Amino acid sequence: MEHYLLLRIVHSAPGILLLLGVLAHAFMLWKAWRGGDAAVLQRKLRRTRLISLPVLGVLALSLPISGWWLVDMVGWPLGQTWLLAGSILFAVLALCGLLLAGRLSAWQALGDSPAPSRLLRFAAVYAGLIVLLLLVIMGLMGAKPA
Repeated sequence: MEHYLLLRIVHSAPGILLLLGVLAHAFMLWKAWRGGDAAVLQRKLRRTRLISLPVLGVLALSLPISGWWLVDMVGWPLGQTWLLAGSILFAVLALCGLLLAGRLSAWQALGDSPAPSRLLRFAAVYAGLIVLLLLVIMGLMGAKPA
C-alpha cells in the first residue's frame, strides 16, 4: 500500500471515531438522563469522564500530528487558508471539549440531586458545537486542493 494512502487512512480514522464517539456518548447520556435513574446516570457519567473522555482526547490530539505529517509528505505549505482555518477551528474544538468536560464534572458532582436545566443546556450546546466543528473541519479537509 502506498504510504500516502496509508497515512490518509491513519489520519481519517481518528476523526471518524471521534465524531462517532461524541455522538454515541451524547445519546447515551441523554437516554440515561431521560430514564430518570440517578444511579445509572452517575455510572455513565463516571465512565464517560474517566475512560471515554481521555480516549477521545488522545484521538483528537493525534489529528494535528498525523495531519502535519500528511501535509509535510505532500509538500503543501502550512500557510494555506484551509489549513489555517482548520487549525483555528481545531483550537476552538479543544476549548469546547475542555468546557464540556467541566460541565460533565459538575453534573457528576451533583450526585443524586437533579441537574439544573442551565447545566444541561450548556453541556448539550458544547456537545453540539463539538459535532458541528468536527463536521466543518472534515469538510475543509475534504475540500482541500488535490
